[in-house]
Amino acid sequence: MSWEESTKNKMLNLQLPTDPRWVDIASMNLEDILVDHAYCEQKAASSCISLILRFPDLEELVEVLTPVVAEEWGHFERVMEQIRKRGFKFGFPRKDEYVIKLNQFVRKGGSRVSQLTEHLLMNALIEARSCERFKLLWKNIADEELQHFYYELMISEAGHYVNFLELARKYQEYELVDKRWKEWLAYEADVLRNIDVRSDRMH
Repeated sequence: MSWEESTKNKMLNLQLPTDPRWVDIASMNLEDILVDHAYCEQKAASSCISLILRFPDLEELVEVLTPVVAEEWGHFERVMEQIRKRGFKFGFPRKDEYVIKLNQFVRKGGSRVSQLTEHLLMNALIEARSCERFKLLWKNIADEELQHFYYELMISEAGHYVNFLELARKYQEYELVDKRWKEWLAYEADVLRNIDVRSDRMH
């Protein structure tokens, strides 16, 4: 069974596809994209660690996210390998306007479970968008090695996306999660409409 078939009943579609110009810009700016991608993987690992440290009493969350930390850090190492083998330089991180905007939508306060839900949904959304962008790179980038690389990462991010969404539905009522998830999806589409298509960003 393909990854699309195995997750189609669990995944809710992003409301706005990536601007088709992005993959053309990205493929012409591989160094910038790979460096930004490396930082995205580092931040993904750090985000999972943060959730584990904030909610160590939630056994299933710890059990599910611990291997995700290892996978995300493994992705970081693999992106760094791609950077080095192409003679690129690993520079300083860029301002991540996309994630900054998503963070502004996180509801502050409320119960501990509500706070957990917010962060799980934001992480799910970032993984969903990453999965979509990796698919675009896999199908469109000229570099055959990177095609294979991004195909593998696309499958992995799809799994992480489902992990976050299912954890949210475990610890919070399904109806509340579903309602809030739809709000997140609508907000993310609006964010994407209003930020520039950049050649030096993964998101």
